[in-house]
Formats: sequence, structure tokens, C-alpha cells
Amino acid sequence: MSVEWSSSLVARARLHAALGEPARLAIVDRLLLGDASPSEIGREVGLSSNLLAHHVKLLEQAGVVERSRSEGDHRRTYLRLKPGALAGLAPQGLRAAPRVVFVCTHNSARSQLAAALWKRRSTVPAASAGTRPAKRVHPLAAAVAGEYGLSLSDARTWHINEVLRSEDLVVAVCDNAHEQLASRVADRLHWSVPDPARLGTPDAFESAARDLADRVDRLAPAVHHPAAGPPERGGD
Repeated sequence: MSVEWSSSLVARARLHAALGEPARLAIVDRLLLGDASPSEIGREVGLSSNLLAHHVKLLEQAGVVERSRSEGDHRRTYLRLKPGALAGLAPQGLRAAPRVVFVCTHNSARSQLAAALWKRRSTVPAASAGTRPAKRVHPLAAAVAGEYGLSLSDARTWHINEVLRSEDLVVAVCDNAHEQLASRVADRLHWSVPDPARLGTPDAFESAARDLADRVDRLAPAVHHPAAGPPERGGD
């Protein structure tokens, strides 16, 4: 007798099968923290290009991973986790950092929102900066921050040279900043969040804020202040 399985059960089985291989789980663990190009992932997890392509294809088919083209260098693509694909799966790679600095090009929207969201989610201090800062925070960024119960009314824009310290954990929240920082900040995370100012609509800013909030929720448990030590695993 044949059995009719629900579509949700089939999708869950496909997800478990996709993650039931060490190389694919290593890729997902890395992407939980931030986006990366295929070549960056290959170097970090130690996979050849053809083997990496095989595993990424299976993760894409399972609805876990998707690709986006860089807004900076259009020849580059980035791998990212699909929002909500791994709800409840905590990152395993803990990082110690006295401060997290979110960087975008103009420091007028994405990096400001990310820092504000982070301060509500983590005890590790946060700041934001830009590689080419604008004169002010975008009004639509301030508006969408208000929808999250946050305020950017007193925020001002900063150049990265005014903010960055050598021990900071840098999170580039735009493709241009990530690519421009390549020769300056070797150890950084990347979130490929589309620039909402390109469309200039409330929906674009709301979409960016949702993306950033999801990413902050994933990264925050994996970062602790060096003075505090890593959080304990298990327990109540």
C-alpha cells in the first residue's frame, strides 16, 4: 500500500538529507554567520571547486542555499542561506570580539539598522561606519527603525577610519564595502544585503530590515566578549 506524505514532511526529509553530510554541514555552518563567494567557501572548508559545486547544488535543490550577484563587482556571486530555511539551527563556530562594527558604503541605512538591531540582541558593543559616508542617515531607514522599536534620530554617519579598531569583528553589510575591504580587513564577515536606497521605497527598506534582523539573530549567539568567555552549552 502506497503512503501519501505531506509536502511539508517531504521538504523536511530533503533538508535532513542535505545536511546529513559533513561537507554540506560545514558549508551551512559558515553561511549561518555570513555570505561568501564559492571560492571563499571552498578555501575555508577545504573543498575543490568541482566538489563544492556538487554540494552547493544539492543544498540549492533542498531549498537551503541561494545565490545573489554582487552589486559591486557584477562578475562575482555570493552564496547565502535562504531566510527561514534553518530556523532554530544555532551556529556552532563561536567568535570572541570586544566589538562588532557593521560597514556599508554610505553608513546611512543598512549598517545603521544592523548596529541598532545588534544592540538590542547582544551585550557585545556595536558600531557602524561607511567607506564613503553620506551626510545623514536616510529618512526611510529611520522610519523603518521606528517600526522595530528602535531610534536613529540621534545617529550620525561615520567614516570607517574614524571608527575601526584592530580587534573589531567587521561585518560588511553590502557587496561594495566587502570588496573594498578585502585588502584592509582580512578576517571579516559578509552579509549581501541589497541597497534599499537604489529603489528608495518603504518596502525596500522594510525588506532590508527584515533580512538584517534575521542575520543578527543568527550571528549574535555565536559572538561573545573576550572578557566574558564563551557561553556554556546545554543546561536549562
